[in-house]
Amino acid sequence: MFNLNEDHRAIIDGVTAICRRFGDDYWAKCDNEERFPEEFRQAMAQDGWLGVTMPEQYGGAQLGIKEASLVMHTVASYGGGMSATSCIHMNMFGPHPMVIHGTDAQKARWIPQLVSGADRVCFGVTEPDAGLDTTSIKTFATKVDGGYSVTGRKMWTSTAQVANKILLLTRTATKPEKGKGKSTEGMTLFYTDLDRTKVEVRRIPKHGRAAVDSNAVFIDNLFIPEEDRIGEEGRGFHYLLDGLNPERVLIAVEAIGIGQDALRRATTYARERVVFGRPIGKNQGIQHPLAECWVQLEAAMLMAERAADLYDAGLPCGAEANAAKLLGSRAGYQACQQAIFTHGGMGYAKEFHIERLLREVLMTRIAPITDQMILNFIGEKVLELPKSY
Repeated sequence: MFNLNEDHRAIIDGVTAICRRFGDDYWAKCDNEERFPEEFRQAMAQDGWLGVTMPEQYGGAQLGIKEASLVMHTVASYGGGMSATSCIHMNMFGPHPMVIHGTDAQKARWIPQLVSGADRVCFGVTEPDAGLDTTSIKTFATKVDGGYSVTGRKMWTSTAQVANKILLLTRTATKPEKGKGKSTEGMTLFYTDLDRTKVEVRRIPKHGRAAVDSNAVFIDNLFIPEEDRIGEEGRGFHYLLDGLNPERVLIAVEAIGIGQDALRRATTYARERVVFGRPIGKNQGIQHPLAECWVQLEAAMLMAERAADLYDAGLPCGAEANAAKLLGSRAGYQACQQAIFTHGGMGYAKEFHIERLLREVLMTRIAPITDQMILNFIGEKVLELPKSY
């Protein structure tokens, strides 16, 4: 990040001090054992980092997305990859709809528990038959006495194995037929207990980020009291949008941090590895690709900072936030891949941890939104081209 003041540097120093307590061996063990990094999460909670963007009156620091970006970029830069960022990621952007649209009573009930780390929340939006087409979700909340009864399925729900709360998007009205109403209407957002007598959580085995679980979630007649509904019934999709641009920015800086971590490892290796009587970093075939990675990472960071500054100023930032996510994920992935190429065969070995970083950063290329959907957005909203899908 650039244009840092003393407070920003204090954030970086404070988070760095925690990260340095959790080395490569810790993260490799969490990955190998598919174990949630509870010790790291608790350390971050104890020092107050889970409440960076939360209101002061509820125990948070009430800082902006730029400050949250500093936290997440720093976390990503010290070997933990997406396992480190994902175990606290939801605290940084997920609660925004409740902060903006929740009642005072709801915020007083929910936010202090998030800030302290006592509550863990998962995000129930994506569904098997909807994917990125959120308006096509089928999980339905039927009105009953005192609240709602919810039945449906969610997919790729992170941290549901360890969560006790869920931010859940449902339909409360069926999707209108094409041309007969807005497909974004009729969805309702809830923040409620993850009652495991009504919710089955099945872990999805996956390529990377094994320490932080991803899940298929099956909901069968889950009762949600009326007081757990956020805002008005039927306006949930619009409330959800308040968290999407910050999420894009945070994913971008996380990917960038992982890429910079991999680049540091690669350049250190290139300086120290001697072949044919000279360090391999002296060869332009090694040196130039690494230099290009540095350029791409720095350029992506500039766009991420631009998006964060716009968001914190209350200005439109959809194009910049999406562009930052695209550039950041590409630059981070490329740096991790080039780090493996620089290490040669040893880059493929778990001993050097680069292969783990590559597996972890890969998810930023496909989640929470793909490059193609970002380019669709830029084409339509920025370049004013016809909608392509």
